Amino acid sequence: MAGALLAVLALLWGSQVLKAFDYVPPWKGQQQMYKLDIGWPKIPEYFTGQTFCVAVDSLHGLVYVGQRGDNVPKVLVFSEEGYFLYSWNDTVEMPHGIFVLNTATDSSVWITDVGTGKYGHTVKQYSPLGKLMQILGTPGNAGSSLIPLQFDQPADIFVEESGDIYVVDGDGGMNNRLLKLSNDYREIWMAGANGTGIGQFKIPHSVTVDPVGRVWVADRDNKRIQVFDKVTGEWLGSWTSCFAEDGPYSVRFTADYKYLIVSQLNINRLAILAAPLVGSIGDCVVIQTIQLADETKPHLVDVDMKSGAVYVAEIGAQQVM
Repeated sequence: MAGALLAVLALLWGSQVLKAFDYVPPWKGQQQMYKLDIGWPKIPEYFTGQTFCVAVDSLHGLVYVGQRGDNVPKVLVFSEEGYFLYSWNDTVEMPHGIFVLNTATDSSVWITDVGTGKYGHTVKQYSPLGKLMQILGTPGNAGSSLIPLQFDQPADIFVEESGDIYVVDGDGGMNNRLLKLSNDYREIWMAGANGTGIGQFKIPHSVTVDPVGRVWVADRDNKRIQVFDKVTGEWLGSWTSCFAEDGPYSVRFTADYKYLIVSQLNINRLAILAAPLVGSIGDCVVIQTIQLADETKPHLVDVDMKSGAVYVAEIGAQQVM
């Protein structure tokens, strides 16, 4: 299956997980869920910078990659088969997170930019060919204001088909917050502050939304995932037991919403976690882990919601697999 994950160098399973959770999971003995697609991309040499983020347009069979570096194209576009198609660079400084939105009428690409130059501290909407359509934030100026809207190193974004926007802000800046914005870019609610308490963050690094109205945030330096009600912003629970070794960097659901894919950059690992049932956050349960090569440094991931393939942006290896 085109694009279907990653270097599986060691599949950690069995006694450690059983001991940690003190029961025998129903999925014990399950075969490895993913294997490396060695044919994706066709020509890896198109990766010329540090690959920080990846987003899949499953409707049109496209994969967008955000990379950083001097004199390199900041956004690369591939087919789902792995062929390089085109790139664009205008008004993108230091991409951190990327998201593709498909609606009944059009498609767009959203990028969080953590640069400190004239394009930085913003969330931007582009056409699939790279035409700038919308800027959220005050370009080049970090801040915490809501009127006018300001960001400080916004880390990631998730946009619903309704147009509602979820932004985690920021990646080491003055802000540690989760914002929900309406389709006309007004605040609906805000959660978070710098700290270790319930609903507080230390580098909220990734965000996603499930079909039953819960917002999942990778609270990186607090080594936990926190969950909020998407309508009210109410805190619903958190997971900490899976992240003793390293905090979560990215959080995305599989195509069937049965699992969460979480990257852990400092230990070069992906964790596949059981998604909880409706109405219950429960405890974190590791189904499988995928150990990558040393210094791979998996940063952000995305999932093809049609094929189920998982793409991983690796800033150490400087590639997407």
